[in-house]
Amino acid sequence: MPETLDLAVIGSGGGAFAAAIRATNLGKRVVMIERSTVGGTCVNTGCVPSKALLAAAEARHVALDGAGRFPGISTSAAPVDMGALVDGKRSLVEGMRSDKYVDLAAEYGWDLRHGIAAFAGTRGEPLLEITGPDGARDSLTAAHYLVATGSAPWAPPVPGLDEVDYLTSTTAMELDEVPESLIVFGGGYVALEQAQLFARLGSKVTLLARSRLASQEEPEASRALMGVFADEGIRVVRRAAVTSVRADPAGAEIAVTATVAGGQEEFRAAKLLVATGRRAVTDGLNLDAVGVKIGDTGQILVENTLASSNPRIWAAGDVTGHREFVYVASAHGTLMVENAFNNARRQVDYRHLPRVTFTSPALAAVGMTDKEANEAGIRCECRVLPLEHVPRALVNRDTRGFIKIVADNSTGRIVGITAVGKEAGDLAAAGVYILEAGMTVDQVANLWSPYLTMAEGIKIAAQSFTTDVSKLSCCAS
Repeated sequence: MPETLDLAVIGSGGGAFAAAIRATNLGKRVVMIERSTVGGTCVNTGCVPSKALLAAAEARHVALDGAGRFPGISTSAAPVDMGALVDGKRSLVEGMRSDKYVDLAAEYGWDLRHGIAAFAGTRGEPLLEITGPDGARDSLTAAHYLVATGSAPWAPPVPGLDEVDYLTSTTAMELDEVPESLIVFGGGYVALEQAQLFARLGSKVTLLARSRLASQEEPEASRALMGVFADEGIRVVRRAAVTSVRADPAGAEIAVTATVAGGQEEFRAAKLLVATGRRAVTDGLNLDAVGVKIGDTGQILVENTLASSNPRIWAAGDVTGHREFVYVASAHGTLMVENAFNNARRQVDYRHLPRVTFTSPALAAVGMTDKEANEAGIRCECRVLPLEHVPRALVNRDTRGFIKIVADNSTGRIVGITAVGKEAGDLAAAGVYILEAGMTVDQVANLWSPYLTMAEGIKIAAQSFTTDVSKLSCCAS
């Protein structure tokens, strides 16, 4: 007879671990099945390794750029030893995987199994069949199941693309040499981060984007990042529709043809990186057999409670097609357990979800954009504060960027904050609390704020609704 448990989790990333920890703390018997490397996308191929490499590239860029920014400073930087850099990244990843995943699972005491899981049984009586690394098969049943299998890089159906050795955000971080030149497809956060990463490591980068950069965010963000990329020698080609890809006959380059401004243009580079989005990993799970509906891109369709069309099967994280942040996955995991075992009936609320793109300067936002507020029927008033009015940016000698506040004109309540600048992610974190508290522009403008911090920029941006901030004293606003 199949083994019976309280919760069976497929996957071992942030959402899976959050659910397993919460369920174990409730005294539930948990099993976790992972078909590949424990830890999921974030620690293995996403947040941790990419931000580690971005930090290294930032250090090199500062060394090259510091002499121009700060009088009296002389700096230099040698070519990058990519193999050593990647080895250091691997060491960091392995340490965090061990400390925060493998060892943690052992400490909590749930059963962590390696194998490929697939649903069987019926909609009313689902079960899991597990095929181990040695081919041995086992099965189990659970009161509830959680699918937290994440997502994987997706490439569009471009003629010739499958015939070249293109990179993804995963494989790009395993290169043993810095490419002499690189073409990047995409204009979202992965494309932006990877383009700047390799440019700062020494590649000549061309970015091909179908629309504007970071098209889901404020247009001011796109313009600011265009300026940053131009300063750093990254060529950005907007409204570029890629029509074909081919390998150079000599094998030294990849040729990409795109429609730009109504005509055809060819781009060449040593490497091609495709960063056009991700798709949910649901192939092979046999979800149809147990009545779980999926969407057009393979994502599990869930209610706001994270329940699927089968009330005993839940989903969390990227596999839902919701916002692809590890903190979203973790929140999903905890919420799912509360709903499944405590009948909490909680729903996911994304209204004040912060979002960060780790370019340098970074792009970060929380709440609504100007456009979203208007579409929601809010008569809004906005202010955009250039960073030349933020003392911290002046001291840093880097005023590239802005802080934008979107407010309800009738009440003054702040409904959105966007920033491009150093430590913009921290501004978005502060913005979460401002929006959650329902604070108004006037309240923020009159609160304490420590001088010579980037966070002070939020206060100054709020003051700009009623004051000419160019006429404020830098130390006594």
